[in-house]
Amino acid sequence: MRLEVSPLVLTLAATLALHAASDTADPQTGASRIALATVSDPRNRPLMDVGPDDFVIEEAGAAREVLFVRPADYPIVVLLDNGTEARADFPPMRKAVAHFLDRIGLRPVALGTFGNVPTMVTTFEDDRRTVTVRLGELDTATSAGSLLLQGAALAGETIKRTGSLFSTIIILSATGLDGSRDAPEEMIAPIVDSGAILHIIANRSVQASAGGGSRPGGALRALAEQTRGQYTTIYSSASYQAALERLADRLTSELMIEYMVPVGSKPNDVKVGVRLAGARVRGLGVAPK
Repeated sequence: MRLEVSPLVLTLAATLALHAASDTADPQTGASRIALATVSDPRNRPLMDVGPDDFVIEEAGAAREVLFVRPADYPIVVLLDNGTEARADFPPMRKAVAHFLDRIGLRPVALGTFGNVPTMVTTFEDDRRTVTVRLGELDTATSAGSLLLQGAALAGETIKRTGSLFSTIIILSATGLDGSRDAPEEMIAPIVDSGAILHIIANRSVQASAGGGSRPGGALRALAEQTRGQYTTIYSSASYQAALERLADRLTSELMIEYMVPVGSKPNDVKVGVRLAGARVRGLGVAPK
């Protein structure tokens, strides 16, 4: 019986650029790939109770066998702005991150800051209690600007060392401006090379009075969108938590779908569909296992 998947299919081809390159480096890269996706019902509520038999996957028109489906548990880096302009924002920012950590479950999380000198304050090996304690100990720098892109580059390098197929960088900025001094291309390269999805939450209300920032939100927004992430503008420090709540909703609804492929094949024209009436699929990328 032929599967009528076209009404339920979302093409992922446009999201593959960051991962497809790694698939060509070694033609013997495993015999499976993993798709990252979300499934929602007709009311746009996430569906998590789905299994291999519920999915249909095609590559260049050829059907692929789905092996398993599980909730996404890839690593996350959270960067907090602790520059001078973040003094007023930092307590609600820190509180919002603490709540976010409670929401996303026990998955690998590393914390960092990007005021003065960007620094990773925890590693992916630290347990959640250690991460929470270190978060509570963080404070703003006394006289330093916010080096957002340099911080993101450090996060990208940290993630790349893990070899994770998928990952996310979340940046909370008190101004949405960046005072990094290195060449932009040198800082962007580690972010893109890591394959991480970049999310930026920026408080626009502080932007008008902020000094020392040079890169406007437009360039950072383009970078977030390039990585399939989001640039979220807020207008008060109280909104950090709401923005992170929405992001937690997305992260906790993502599914990793592993499917078999011929050795040496390319992830061309990947399509993912579900056999659930009225359900919709949103694809977030494909990576070789």
